[in-house]
Amino acid sequence: MDRRHLTTGLIVAVVAAASFGVSGPFVKPLLASGWSPVAAVALRALVGGALLAPVALAALRLDLRPIWRARRRVLGMAVVGVAGTQVFYFAAIQHIPVGTAILLEYMAPLLLVAVAWAVSRRRPAGIVLIGSAIAAAGLVLVVSPSGGGALDPLGLLFGVLAMVCCAGYFVIAAQPSGDLPPVALAASGLLVGSALLGLLGLTGLVPFTASADDVVVLGGVVAWWVPMLVIGVVATAVAYATSITASSMLGSRLASFIGLLEVAAAAAWAWVLLDEALTPWQLVGGVLIVAGIVAVRSDAGADQPGPSPEVLASTLADPVERSSTTVVDGPPRR
Repeated sequence: MDRRHLTTGLIVAVVAAASFGVSGPFVKPLLASGWSPVAAVALRALVGGALLAPVALAALRLDLRPIWRARRRVLGMAVVGVAGTQVFYFAAIQHIPVGTAILLEYMAPLLLVAVAWAVSRRRPAGIVLIGSAIAAAGLVLVVSPSGGGALDPLGLLFGVLAMVCCAGYFVIAAQPSGDLPPVALAASGLLVGSALLGLLGLTGLVPFTASADDVVVLGGVVAWWVPMLVIGVVATAVAYATSITASSMLGSRLASFIGLLEVAAAAAWAWVLLDEALTPWQLVGGVLIVAGIVAVRSDAGADQPGPSPEVLASTLADPVERSSTTVVDGPPRR
């Protein structure tokens, strides 16, 4: 990977993490006003997919055959990257503290390293293992999981499934794109994912409610669609398009580690927009996450997705596709 290509990929990945992280201050008022998580995510995905659709059509030159040829990858993105991760995450936070659920989900990069180790039967470079440990420690400090007492085993299971889906998302995004532009994968995955979440809501297995009441955002009262539009444009359309692009440029391992910056970005946005002060330990955690990313990047093998994306996809994505249709509740990308 040449230096310019790498630099561009890193910049795009950071933009993706910052975009995903912005959703918190805008989705909270919707949930507080009566929106169920699955309904909010379904509409978010629909808005994001609809906004990306014209760009995707232009990139495809109005030829939809590449989407059909990549239909399994598109379905995997919809089931795993759009619906699965979010459903399992929301299911987890119904049983365990939010910090613990986030911690479990964002252990996905460590899962990718472990699977690559198992599949290739080659131990990752020492610098990768050290970087993984440093990044994990930083993640713990940023999210500060709490909530004493015994943790609900069902919630822990959902959290682990969210982690598997999150890892699967990066694997699917990093697969060779062929003639399917990243923006087309993002648009089609979001639209199909939205439809799947809508169907899940219709089954009655999960709460699926919405509200047209005005909401309080950043200290002002606005119509409900204002925060939804911000989420749809920034935290969905821009975030998914840039994340998939970065993953295709950097490979699943490095892209997933940079994705940890989303957690730090969410804390930073809450500080800027909601005046929620960052603790010294959170700042230290952010520094550790960056240090871990640098360590992982310093390994020459980090330029590659690890064992071939097809091998990892068959190991991670296919089981996720089968399991994610059997559960209730749940988001990823937040």
